[in-house]
Amino acid sequence: MKKLINEPEDVVDEMLDGMVAAHPDRLRRLDGQEVLVRADAPVDGKVGVVSGGGSGHEPTHAGYLGEGMLDGAAAGEVFTSPTGDQLNEMIEACDGGEGVLCVVKNYEGDVMNFDTAAEMADIEGVDVEQVVVNDDVAVEDSLYTSGRRGVAGTILVHKAAGAKAAQGADLQTVAETAEKVIDNVGTMGMALTSCVTPEKGEPTFDLGDDEIELGIGIHGEPGTERTETMSADEVTEHLTERVLDDLELDDGQEVVTMVNGMGGTPLMELFVVNRRLQELMDDEGLDVWDAWVGDYMTSLDMEGCSITVCAVDEELKELLAAPADTPAMTVQE
Repeated sequence: MKKLINEPEDVVDEMLDGMVAAHPDRLRRLDGQEVLVRADAPVDGKVGVVSGGGSGHEPTHAGYLGEGMLDGAAAGEVFTSPTGDQLNEMIEACDGGEGVLCVVKNYEGDVMNFDTAAEMADIEGVDVEQVVVNDDVAVEDSLYTSGRRGVAGTILVHKAAGAKAAQGADLQTVAETAEKVIDNVGTMGMALTSCVTPEKGEPTFDLGDDEIELGIGIHGEPGTERTETMSADEVTEHLTERVLDDLELDDGQEVVTMVNGMGGTPLMELFVVNRRLQELMDDEGLDVWDAWVGDYMTSLDMEGCSITVCAVDEELKELLAAPADTPAMTVQE
């Protein structure tokens, strides 16, 4: 498979350098680490909000570094958790004296290494809180998790928690805000094709031309069900039904929806999915306050999408609409 890379083992390192070169006024790289932080980190008097995980999900995580979202992002190798040392360096670099919130996707490696980093930071006197995102309604347990996986709903957590921190809230309040999103969000994804990792150079699973995979994760793992090819409307209906069954929302509830591309899906097709999604929201008596469409958390070059629904109240609407200035997302007042 063709890839626009040099040596596979250099992809993450060169990607991070390229991101800094593209945004030198916004980002800086910690010396000797695969970690990017805001150029002005640490921000004195503000809770730091950090995240991280395996590379291959761009623009997650470093694409969301900046005012109103993340202060730090650690990049592991492709689909591999950053090390505890990397995460500790990030936490300490983003502590402006008010502590640091770690937003962790629910994968065993991420959870274990963030726990280790938090213990190390605590020894250095940094106050750390952690939240674990588990929005994937497709599975209760998987090869990589105990409990549900953390997927595209994580971006809403970044946005709300980052905005709360920017308002000057204390660490406990920022963590509670993140948990509020986690408690009200659900996601399910699907794939038309597998992804191809740089080192392997071939699909991570075999999928026939007339097959699709439902319930996929974001690490190239197969889904929960393989079916014959379905139309865009049929796929949207299947994913949405599963998410709404999980959330059990009341009639008239305000929501944010997200149609997230997996990396290789044309925006045209994502908007086709969004068209049917919005019809379904109306059919279910839900009030869509905002609709996000685009590549927010990908799986390299996988063709497919995920659908996220998050129930919102006045507080979450204010935070999701608050200003943000990051490479991957800009929200203006």
